[in-house]
Order: sequence, then C-alpha cells, then structure tokens
Amino acid sequence: MRIAVDAMGGDRAPEVVLQGVVEALETSQEPLEISLTGDREIITSCLEDNEKVKIVHAPEVVGADESPAVALRKKANSSIGVAIGLQKEKAVDAFVSAGNTGAIMAFSLFALGRLQGVTRPSLASFFPTLRGYIIVLDVGANTDCKPANLLQFAVMGSIYVQNVLGKANPKIGLLNIGEEPTKGDELTQKAYPILQNSGLNFIGNIEGRDILTGEADVIVCDGFVGNVILKFTESLKDLLINYLGLYMRKEPKVKMGASLLSPFLEDFKSKLNYEEYGGAPLLGIDGITIVCHGNSSSTAIRNAIFVANQCAKSRINKKIEVELQNLLSSVK
Repeated sequence: MRIAVDAMGGDRAPEVVLQGVVEALETSQEPLEISLTGDREIITSCLEDNEKVKIVHAPEVVGADESPAVALRKKANSSIGVAIGLQKEKAVDAFVSAGNTGAIMAFSLFALGRLQGVTRPSLASFFPTLRGYIIVLDVGANTDCKPANLLQFAVMGSIYVQNVLGKANPKIGLLNIGEEPTKGDELTQKAYPILQNSGLNFIGNIEGRDILTGEADVIVCDGFVGNVILKFTESLKDLLINYLGLYMRKEPKVKMGASLLSPFLEDFKSKLNYEEYGGAPLLGIDGITIVCHGNSSSTAIRNAIFVANQCAKSRINKKIEVELQNLLSSVK
C-alpha cells in the first residue's frame, strides 16, 4: 500500500515522524511504500536511505496556529498540500499527518471532495472503554449539524468500526442528556426517530456517563460537543497517572504495592493512550486522511500508518458510498 506521510507536521517533527515511519516499515506485516512530504534537505539529514521511502519536496510548512483558509490559499506547496495532491493524483492511497487539523481537513475537502451522498465529512476519534475501543463522531469537523448529518455520521462510523475494529453489526448510540427519546435539544430530538428507522443497530440515547462503559460501539454527536468530550477525555489520562504518582510518593506502602501491580498499571496506561490507535480518520472525503495528535510519538505515527493501510485495503470509502445509496433508496 502507498501512503503519504507529512514529515513536517506535529510538535516533534520531523524526527519523531520519521522514526514512526521507520517503525511502521520494520513491523508491518504487509508491503508498504511511504512518500514523505516536506523539506528534502531536512528529511535527508534525519533519515537513512530506504528503498521503501520516497521523498517529495515540499518547501512550505503550515504552522499549528495558522488559519486553514489562509493556508489553503497561500500554501499549496506545504507538506500537507503536496501530500493531499499526491492522493488526488492517485500516486498514493492514503495520507497521515500530525499537523494543523483545520488545514488537513480544508486541503482534504477542497482537493479530494466528498464521497457521493455525503453532505459533511466527519472526524472520528477512538475512545477506550471497559469493552474495548469505540469511536465518537463528529469530534470537531462540524460544530453545527442537522439530523441528516448525524444519520450519515452513524452510517460512516458503523462501516468504519466493522472494517477497522472488526465488530459486526456495531451498536449505534446518540449522545444526549437523557435516555428518553424526548430528551435533548432540537437536533437530538429530531435525529432520534431518523436513526431509529434507519435500519442501523440503533440502541437509543447514550448519556455522558455511558460513553466509557462501551454500551455503544459508535456514538454520534455534533462536532462542538464531540470536541469538548475528546479534549476532556485526553486530560483524564494525565490526571489519573499524575495523581497516582503523587499518592505513591506520599505513601511508601502504596509504592511497594504498586511495584507488584506494575504490569497492570502499564496495561491501564496503554488503554488510555491515544498512541494505541494512532489517529482520527476524516470520514466522508473521497480519499483517506488520518489526523494524528499534534504531540504524537513515533508509536502513534506508526499505528496511524497501519490504520491508513487498513482503510485503504478494506475499500472503506466504496462501502460508505454503497451504504448511503442504499439508505437513500430505502427512504424514497
């Protein structure tokens, strides 16, 4: 599979990004070809020659705080813009970046366009639960949504979970402030019957306290709510680990016991770590874009490459188009 990686995107680029690429190539069970986009001189100074790696020169970089609209107009030769261009030209099958999220979405939508039947692409994110990983969407691409948008998010999320997480007939939940169909704002009240009659495995409303229990495999909401939940959940890992470390320093007995629980604690830390799933897919575009955390480690980059490979291999976009077309046909 041919995957473009933004070598200049992220807080620790390019060194950490390049290390993630090397790790992916060394551990992948399937053939991979990587196209690195970025400043050729900088990349070659940090990376040994590798026949599986192609460097595509991109002299510009989109900063973390730059306006996506300005970047789209003025930085077509950025590492993001060039990589998206490679996918538009069918030179690669997928794209991975830890760069400016807004710019990644803007370039992806402008250059690649939407899949047939998709009104709004959606950014999905993995969440750890007591029953394994689930996804929540949208987590930031669309702050204002209509009920029909939430239905499409549910369809795309369901297909993604089936093909990437391997869960058959995923359970769909609508994030709300109560379980009853009449609860919530106008958006959720109107979305409920639409999801209920969609033919999807819709299990009803999901409250905030139920997100991490794993009751649903896919949870849909608008991007404003989803992004707040995402940022809050990301902060929980550091809070819990820092609190545990503080408590251990104060209580010697706890420290002694923690050494016995070390394997459990490492597993606990791993399950809360975004690095395990690598990045968030931008679903609904006519291509494959995986958006990584700005502070991604080499492990996160490696796993994001694997996710991109799985999406391309499973032809997830074709399945989304077919499912949306079937859904529209059934409504007619």
